[in-house]
Amino acid sequence: MYRDHTKKISIGDRVIGGGNPILIQSMTNTRTEDVEATVVQIHRLEEAGCEIVRCAVPTMEAAMALRLIKEQISIPLVADIHFDYRLAIAAIENGADKIRINPGNIGSEERVKAVVEKAKEHQIPIRVGVNSGSLEKHLVEKYHGVTAEGIVESALDKVRMIEKYDYDNLVISIKSSDVMMCVKAHEYLAPRTNYPLHVGITESGTLISGNIKSSIGLALILNQGIGDTIRVSLTGDPVEEVKSAKLILRTLGLRKGGIEVVSCPTCGRTQIDLIGLANQVETMVSGFDLDIKVAVMGCPVNGPGEAKEADIGIAGGVGMGLLIKKGEIIKKLPEDQLIPALREELINWKG
Repeated sequence: MYRDHTKKISIGDRVIGGGNPILIQSMTNTRTEDVEATVVQIHRLEEAGCEIVRCAVPTMEAAMALRLIKEQISIPLVADIHFDYRLAIAAIENGADKIRINPGNIGSEERVKAVVEKAKEHQIPIRVGVNSGSLEKHLVEKYHGVTAEGIVESALDKVRMIEKYDYDNLVISIKSSDVMMCVKAHEYLAPRTNYPLHVGITESGTLISGNIKSSIGLALILNQGIGDTIRVSLTGDPVEEVKSAKLILRTLGLRKGGIEVVSCPTCGRTQIDLIGLANQVETMVSGFDLDIKVAVMGCPVNGPGEAKEADIGIAGGVGMGLLIKKGEIIKKLPEDQLIPALREELINWKG
């Protein structure tokens, strides 16, 4: 697989590439200048399972805030830079574990060199990011439009801009909101480089459309052995990105551990707020590192049978519900005690 042969890159205390586990990344949507709000959000992301976090750095105040943010979090922090090379330098000086730039929009070669020299001094990686929406005019003309080949050529051109200054501590990301173009671009790029690849479908949309597009795109890419870190880009709470990324990796067999929640579709027999119950359970179990399956069923008639393949589950009825293990009813409880009882079982889980 391609990811087994990519170059190993250290990001803070994490290592990607060379067959290391695929890491989950997300990005804060707070103002980075607001240290308190940003730290609170990063802590929520950490709890959800985020392993690398990226923060926008649009101002010098944001760059300076990175130092204070870094002191209060435990996962690597990536600074997202556009246009102003001085922000990249300041972000590195204030503790960023990696910077994300497009060397093409940083400015002159002297400015690119200044950023590279600062990264080299601090030995932090540079993520070279190219999006289909920012493809250079000459490449659009060369390929008669925005194409996968053009995206890859642009990315490799940017990599060479950095390599010429004798620096190869690099990660590449090529993204598009066009799912199949993004897949094709990764298939074209992977055999042409040994740098680790950060994979995602950019501007994928809201919770529903974004999850569908990201799941399809990431599955097609990851299942070919391509990709060392991933982000599910959603318009919404970034915690949802992490939850989706974990599920994608687990579904593809690329990650073990973590509780899988299965729930039945609602039907005319449902006499409980199954949707709300399933969402509560999914949120509650995210804090457990158990490799088990939890079922949430809306019908006490068929619930035990449907939950047979799960390790543990609950089934709701009219004001009451059942706690089930391996298809066997172990307790009948009032509806408001179902989740606390399930949580208690998980805390004391012995298999």
